[in-house]
Amino acid sequence: MFDWLDHLMQLLVTNVFGLSMQSRTGASVHFFFYDTIKIIILLGVMIFAISYIRSYFPPERTKRILTRFSGVTGNIMASLLGSVTPFCSCSSVPLFIGFVEAGIPLGVTFSFLITSPIVNEAAFAILIGSFGVKIATIYVVAGTILGVLGGLVIGKMKMEDQIEEYVKQIKMGETEIQQLTTQDRIAFAKGQVVDIVKRVWVYILIGVGIGAFIHGYAPAELLAKYAGPQNPFAVIVAVVLGVPLYSNALGTIPIAEALINKGVGFGTAMAFMMATTALSLPEMIILRKVIKPRLIASFVVVTSIGIIIIGYLFNFLV
Repeated sequence: MFDWLDHLMQLLVTNVFGLSMQSRTGASVHFFFYDTIKIIILLGVMIFAISYIRSYFPPERTKRILTRFSGVTGNIMASLLGSVTPFCSCSSVPLFIGFVEAGIPLGVTFSFLITSPIVNEAAFAILIGSFGVKIATIYVVAGTILGVLGGLVIGKMKMEDQIEEYVKQIKMGETEIQQLTTQDRIAFAKGQVVDIVKRVWVYILIGVGIGAFIHGYAPAELLAKYAGPQNPFAVIVAVVLGVPLYSNALGTIPIAEALINKGVGFGTAMAFMMATTALSLPEMIILRKVIKPRLIASFVVVTSIGIIIIGYLFNFLV
């Protein structure tokens, strides 16, 4: 898909910068410019397309849809809606309060909260560009299943008493859902492209920069030895390292791509990415405003175990 860009960046490296593509510096410079431009292009296209679809699912409508389903069906619907309505940590509290106020079961709520940061249009776009449609689709399916099963397990724990009392007493009321025209939806999608790219470009540059350094200079033999598929503890270590970090999929995918190119297990790199995006420390701090430490700990443990299992499956299947 991006052969033209690869060729153009090779010309840039050799003719403009005067570097050899066989040198470490040349390989790093090529990786940086190629991945940055590729990611920006894919982001623009995918964010526009998915945002147009997402204009049909504002938070109020999402809440109303989820109130119609119960049991496993509720978890499945919550996880599917989470994949097309990504939220950031700053919006997790009002969403959580709105779901509780609407009477949506706790497990269903967590299915949404688990899937939403892991699966989004931006991550899907970059995954397609980095690993192809097949791997990107597997990742989306795995993230959605993680949300369903994680929510089911948390729901079975019967931890409704771990919600802060004031949350149960809040009455947010109904918000009128705007009726948008096609032009309104196109304008919304364009606005989302600009807004998201403005918010994440720093993460992209940092992530691609780290990935470029790994691509050019990291010792492949060492990484393959300690983080390759043959190391039985590599996935667990990746998740433990990823949980306390703060980033998003856009910043971690280029790093994962570079690590995989160096021989790191695919599942190990994906597990690190999922842990970093789904269990970021700032999100935990914000969620503490509405749920108690025991529920937060259960959320982290259940999600971490699910990510570890997915990581090992990726290493085995890919």
